Amino acid sequence: MKGAIWTSFRARLIVGAIIWITAGLAVSGWALAELFRAHVTEQFDEELQGHASELAVLAAIDETGKPYLHRRLSDPRFLPVGSGFYWQLQAPDGRWVSSASLEGRRLPLGAPFAPLGVEQHRFVEGPNGHIRLVETSVRPVGASAPLRIGIGVEQRLLDQVLARFNWTLAASLLFIALGLSSAALLQIWFGLRPLGRVRDALAAVRTGRAQRLPDDLPSEVAPLAADLNNLLEANLDMLRRARTQAGNLGHALKTPMAILVDEAARLRSSGNTSVAEVIEQQCERMHRQIDYQLARARAAALRSAPGVATRVDDALEPVLQAMARLHSRRGVEFKASVAPDLTAALDAQDLAEILANLLDNGGKWARSRVEIIAQSPDGGNILITVDDDGPGLAPEAYEVVFGLGERLDEQMPGHGMGLAIVKDLIVLYGGKIWLGASPLGGLRVHLHLPAIV
Repeated sequence: MKGAIWTSFRARLIVGAIIWITAGLAVSGWALAELFRAHVTEQFDEELQGHASELAVLAAIDETGKPYLHRRLSDPRFLPVGSGFYWQLQAPDGRWVSSASLEGRRLPLGAPFAPLGVEQHRFVEGPNGHIRLVETSVRPVGASAPLRIGIGVEQRLLDQVLARFNWTLAASLLFIALGLSSAALLQIWFGLRPLGRVRDALAAVRTGRAQRLPDDLPSEVAPLAADLNNLLEANLDMLRRARTQAGNLGHALKTPMAILVDEAARLRSSGNTSVAEVIEQQCERMHRQIDYQLARARAAALRSAPGVATRVDDALEPVLQAMARLHSRRGVEFKASVAPDLTAALDAQDLAEILANLLDNGGKWARSRVEIIAQSPDGGNILITVDDDGPGLAPEAYEVVFGLGERLDEQMPGHGMGLAIVKDLIVLYGGKIWLGASPLGGLRVHLHLPAIV
């Protein structure tokens, strides 16, 4: 799976875009969160300093030496109990007064007193957790000794503000990440469309629906398409020359053989029967070898050529009609069951020759019926079975019949080359063939052929 992902341009670009978007937004989010934390913390501290200054102006000591305020602080958050905003005044003799929010409790101020005009910042434990505390000392008008001032806010209030901001920031960054990722996917899809066109065009060439790649491709892909078209044309030209040369060679050999057969007939008519038979037998053997080698050469030239594809039903239909006429006198019935849209990666002539040889062989041995079934069980290959209701074949003879010129019954017509040609053609195209017992009682032939998907 890992290798399949990293061999895809689209997967690489998508993964790379997502990684960079995620990393960039994560770093940006962390930086923004830290900046906001510093800003909010500074705001809280400045607010505490402002409240401390106000508290210093309002602080006073009565005749008994007890501290008090001329009036309450302007910020109402110091009034509700447990609000998180607290203040406290403490005289040198230990007497103190605190905000209503403390509900009569004291803040744990440190010792000794802070010097006059000097602020001390520290954390202390309050009623509901840690408190950010500002301590200072002030000498009220008419007082002989300084008053100690402590004013603080619970850390949870700052944390709540930061948490709300972080959640909002995370949601915003997630929305931005989704938007950027969608834009990246759209851009990658649009940018790689020409490669998809090249892939579809190559599939069309491979299946025979086109002979070359289109010319109206982007400039980045056009040189590749031009080189592929030149390669396709050169390959097709080479195949044409090879097939022409093979055909010419076959005709060049068949002409002398025809002369030899004619001479054998003359010898037979003149009474030299034994010599005529030898010449005719050797000519027949040469004829078999020429047909066999021509079939191999044609298949070897076409097996890797682009555009070699044949629909099974198109190749089978004329073969069935021919077999029905050929074996009609014996009353042999041919039945076929072909799954729709089966396309084999074989040349039409070669597939027709394979099917014709197998059906003709089944028709020779069948008592009354030959059945052929073509299907694609795995979607990537074609499985064809040919059954007959004849006498069948012994398992030890399954491999023997694929030999050149092998005939198990000399009384049957033929020259023993059919199954040998079939096997060689199938193997050259990357397929398989094997024999077995048929449920009809005779022989079953299995074909495993490459498919075009």
